[in-house]
Amino acid sequence: MMTIQPLAPDDAPAVAAMREAASAHKGEKLGPEARPMFDAMFVATPAAADVRIEPATVGGIAGFWLRLPNPRSGARILYLHGGGYVLGSAEALTNFAGQIATRVGADAFVPDYRLAPEHPFPAAIDDAVAAYRGLITEGAERIVVVGDSAGGGLTLSLLSILAADKTKGKVQPVGAAVMSPWTDLALTGDSLETRAEADPIFTRGVLQAFADLYLQGQDATNSKASPLYAQLRDLPPIRIDVGDDELLLADSIRYADRARAAGVDVTLSIWEGMPHVFQSSLGRFRAAEQSVDAIGAFLRQRLADVSPSNSTPSEV
Repeated sequence: MMTIQPLAPDDAPAVAAMREAASAHKGEKLGPEARPMFDAMFVATPAAADVRIEPATVGGIAGFWLRLPNPRSGARILYLHGGGYVLGSAEALTNFAGQIATRVGADAFVPDYRLAPEHPFPAAIDDAVAAYRGLITEGAERIVVVGDSAGGGLTLSLLSILAADKTKGKVQPVGAAVMSPWTDLALTGDSLETRAEADPIFTRGVLQAFADLYLQGQDATNSKASPLYAQLRDLPPIRIDVGDDELLLADSIRYADRARAAGVDVTLSIWEGMPHVFQSSLGRFRAAEQSVDAIGAFLRQRLADVSPSNSTPSEV
């Protein structure tokens, strides 16, 4: 199912202001030196009430637990942050991930997966797999995976890797939600041209620089790096939210089309006028609130639809 969400009239002024502020920096290449600035953007997301933040290690990967007062028993969220595989941190994403955890009603773990260029591909996806399997080892019965941008790409790659484990009796995610996922590090989507002017943040050059730092000469179409090229059969239901005004629009549309053709239950929601990972602008865009609410409802339903008797932990 694909839906187009029109730009709400009361969001138009905020979008215009954001575009004006971003225009001076569009096309600036971002390396490790930009990590403090990038983290500061996400720290500005309002924190959800009554979420307790706990440093922790799961599956050998350091990160943070977001604990709710009355979480759903046996349910866990694995949240994978974005940042082009070069930027971002678990700590900076605790506010935003906490907003999602509150809406889902489940505790969330945000891993600090290793970043490039210090740790090139496949470090990030290896850490995502380790964190997921660590949740199972710790007794999780039902898991949903959430990711934004590069973290959305990690989420979708993780689903395909785990689906290949089904024959080994390993516990599968019951659902996933991704926001503006980067699914094709080869940068072949037509929106790189058709949204070149509309995107207020990225240029092809910025994305290419991220991909180069992460891949360091490895194949951009490797399915563990670019889930668009992965085996997509036997995946759980997936919700994809993406802005209509972003270079990575085609990454979402093409992935949704391929997954649907493989028999996956995919919900694709395209938000007119919205930029990359607009959901983090809670309190600024009404669309952000609507999208995060819809993501929360989708994941709640996925957790409710699967009974513990059907997802008993086994070999991990």
